Amino acid sequence: MRYILIGLILLSLPGCKGRDSKAEKREVQNTSPISSSNDEESLLDSVQKQTINYFWDGANKDSGLAPERIHLDDIYPSDDKNTVTIGGTGFGLMAIVAGVERGFITKDSAFARFQKMVDFLDKADRFHGAWPHWLDGTTGKVKPFSKYDDGGDLVETAFLVQGLLTVAEYYKDGTEQEQALATQIQRMWEEVEWDWYTQGEDVLYWHWSPNVGWKMNFPVGGYNEALVMYVLAAASPTHPITKAVYEKGWAVDGKIAQDTTAYGMRTVLNHFEHDDKAIVGPMFWAHYSYLGLNPKGLSDQYGDYWKLNVNHAKIQYEYALENPKNFKGYGADLWGMTSSYSINGYAGHRPGNDLGVISPTAALSSMPYTPKESKAFLEHLYTDLDSLVGKFGPYDAFSLQDDWYLPRYLAIDQGPIPVMIENYRSGLLWDLFMKNEEVLDGLRKLGFESPYLKNQED
Repeated sequence: MRYILIGLILLSLPGCKGRDSKAEKREVQNTSPISSSNDEESLLDSVQKQTINYFWDGANKDSGLAPERIHLDDIYPSDDKNTVTIGGTGFGLMAIVAGVERGFITKDSAFARFQKMVDFLDKADRFHGAWPHWLDGTTGKVKPFSKYDDGGDLVETAFLVQGLLTVAEYYKDGTEQEQALATQIQRMWEEVEWDWYTQGEDVLYWHWSPNVGWKMNFPVGGYNEALVMYVLAAASPTHPITKAVYEKGWAVDGKIAQDTTAYGMRTVLNHFEHDDKAIVGPMFWAHYSYLGLNPKGLSDQYGDYWKLNVNHAKIQYEYALENPKNFKGYGADLWGMTSSYSINGYAGHRPGNDLGVISPTAALSSMPYTPKESKAFLEHLYTDLDSLVGKFGPYDAFSLQDDWYLPRYLAIDQGPIPVMIENYRSGLLWDLFMKNEEVLDGLRKLGFESPYLKNQED
């Protein structure tokens, strides 16, 4: 299985129980959607404010964590409204930081929310330090993602830790209370047993369950969305992996660098080393690991990660211009495919699996890589297709070809939008995450080069 969340369509959104604290309640109106504008800065403010609001007003009321999904039509196929997502929560933590810096959320309110979230995560089910894919938003007990996926999920844990470390950097030099929160996060990060998830081999395994052990048997190797997992595993001050795990497991003994060419551009890394005939992967591969891990100037023995992601986005853009299946609407201002809701369920949209479905997060979260093309998409969506935008920003996916959309959202698609737009505008989340000394040690250990490493040496 190449996509994290193929089975999501069968499960539902956490509901709203309990009450917000007064500090949190003050900010609800501040993060309400605003009208779109032709002015570029106002439009960027608008989409950021709306998507951040998914993680603020839309958060689970008991835990403060990100709901797996929000359906404005109130239709949930499995009738489960209390599931929170670990990876999506990691994205949401970073989104809220951006909201504070943009003035959408007050600092006191944000800190109260962060403390609530961290306290809940600290007490929630963990498995050798790793959180599961989903939790019950009230009890903190594991919510099985699938029959055998009822334990630790190391990839989702990495996305959460990426967000937690960003929050820790934001507060580590603050007040006594803020420093205490940063210390609490540091302890939680040190408790993740990354090395245990190797099973003693030179690769990281995705899942482990106390009930079925390693039955999922999913070694994470070859390029996909999980680079930050290997970086964090190498960076761990308590349970680190060796460089051999990165080189033999993730890089598949160098096979990861066997790239190809599409539309005159190199893919840089091999997106499909497992006999998949597609050109490039879904766009979330260029987003999830790079919400905090800054690809600008980032390189190792296998590739240039800025070029990797820029070319990934541009190849998808050029594919939409070519529009080989002649789908309605595809073009310079309507492009971008990723794993998302689809006409017949959840699907991994990409060249090679094009169903005529556009997922707004694909183009919008690519803003740092393709600013002109992403802004054209944003303006077209908010000006000409504004019926596809709701309370929490653009709906998850739509098809002009089939005249289809649903007023529904997924946390893992909404979260990268405000974070990557903020990275485009200010570099805020990149700079915070890349200030972490242990992360830099991990990058150095794996043989990466980065401007942040040079700055530290200077």
